[in-house]
Amino acid sequence: MPIRGLWVLRPGQSNGGPGLFSRCFPTVEKRAKVFNGASYVQLPEDAVFLNALRVELGLTDQDKSFVENRDSCSKITKTSVYTVVVAEGNLWPVLSIQTNEFIYVSLPLVEQSLKPQPPLISIHGISEAFSLLSGLMTYMNLYQKNEAELSAKLEQLSLLLMHACPFGTPTDTNLNGIMDIVTDASMNHTQKQPSWNTSKFKGKSQVKVCVTEKVKSMQYDKMDATDMWQVCGTVICKCNLDAAMPNVTVSLNLPANGSPLQDILVHPCVTSVDSAVLTSSSVEGTDDSAFSGPYKFPFTPPLDSFSLCYYTSQVPVPPILGFYQVKEDDLQLKLTVTLKLHESVKNGFEYCEARIPFFNRGSITNLEYKMSFGQLDVSREKSLLVWVIGQKFPKSLEISLTATVTFGPRSNIEQQAVDPVCTGNTSYVKLNFRIPEYTLTGCYADQHSVQVFSSVKPKIITSRELISSDYYIWNSKAPAPLVCRSLFL
Repeated sequence: MPIRGLWVLRPGQSNGGPGLFSRCFPTVEKRAKVFNGASYVQLPEDAVFLNALRVELGLTDQDKSFVENRDSCSKITKTSVYTVVVAEGNLWPVLSIQTNEFIYVSLPLVEQSLKPQPPLISIHGISEAFSLLSGLMTYMNLYQKNEAELSAKLEQLSLLLMHACPFGTPTDTNLNGIMDIVTDASMNHTQKQPSWNTSKFKGKSQVKVCVTEKVKSMQYDKMDATDMWQVCGTVICKCNLDAAMPNVTVSLNLPANGSPLQDILVHPCVTSVDSAVLTSSSVEGTDDSAFSGPYKFPFTPPLDSFSLCYYTSQVPVPPILGFYQVKEDDLQLKLTVTLKLHESVKNGFEYCEARIPFFNRGSITNLEYKMSFGQLDVSREKSLLVWVIGQKFPKSLEISLTATVTFGPRSNIEQQAVDPVCTGNTSYVKLNFRIPEYTLTGCYADQHSVQVFSSVKPKIITSRELISSDYYIWNSKAPAPLVCRSLFL
């Protein structure tokens, strides 16, 4: 979604100053007048707007007194989203991110009336404007040592925005990724190209699409604590295409029994998305009518690798179910660990291991154990057991470990692991694993689901993977920290 304006200024700059950089888009301003109707507020001159913004941020002398529209108790403050009061009315939503050196500001287009103010979550341009500000911050903060380099960066910024934000619509927010390519390509190119897109890839044409899912889990094996798990997915794309304006469509597919994708966020370069894709949310209860694909994303790709979309999903079971018990006897701990791979999960790992740390204790002096599968090692720090499971579970899909661990006395000289949560018998097993060419939801993108509208047929490379992230199995015989249900579904 487009933005109406973009500004960069210094926090300590005097009132009425024009700022370091500003860019407004007249075509977007005309669209704002049409969409907002009677609630439309025209952008004033930069000096007037930035002075009003400084008042809202409390950066002027007026912050010593009470300002009704800023300090009233009836005002609901939203992080980095402000209402700037000017003579023409109230400009909203103004996004502002302040660092020690600069203030980065943008005003996204709202494609509806502003009275009453719509919920922020319904304004698609909010996330894209924040993404553009993030890319701008990275660009401004990299390799900047003096005022001369700052001036050079600001001079290049207008050229970069022609590619990154043509006609006010963000398409590529990685400004550092396009800076060198845009500079080189602008010196010598023969093919007629859009004036805002001054570069194209030179080399072997190929498109890479990787679907990466990370599964989180908290397992307790208790009646009063519910096990939680969640899948978060990312689709990474890298398009090397010898074309001025390549158009690519990537479709994500699910098997018949796959878990629908939810909470989908797309990259600004995506040109259009089915409304059913964006409205599926894990906050609301799912039903049989949930959209199950295919999920099509047409886009004009940025020059560098980028995240095409993010999503979550409510899978019925975690990939590995665990059981962990610890009993303490003097300086010894007797522990039992059982792990079971779910029958629906691919039994083929790149790596799989269970790490069993011991906090707030002395070094391990003796270890006696018996296990049904794998290999058990003690870390060099003598405070961690590493159970290397390997690349496959046995045919039974279930493995177990029993061990008796003896600790020496704690010493102030020893550099032992300390954790304020894991005191007493409160402890956990953490699983680390990666399953290549597999996703828990069943989501995939094959060569036939990637369409490239270009004169040259590129090589299509697709892959997928499942990776563990914060995968904990807590001791069922001791208290354990509980997670909020809204974070794990």
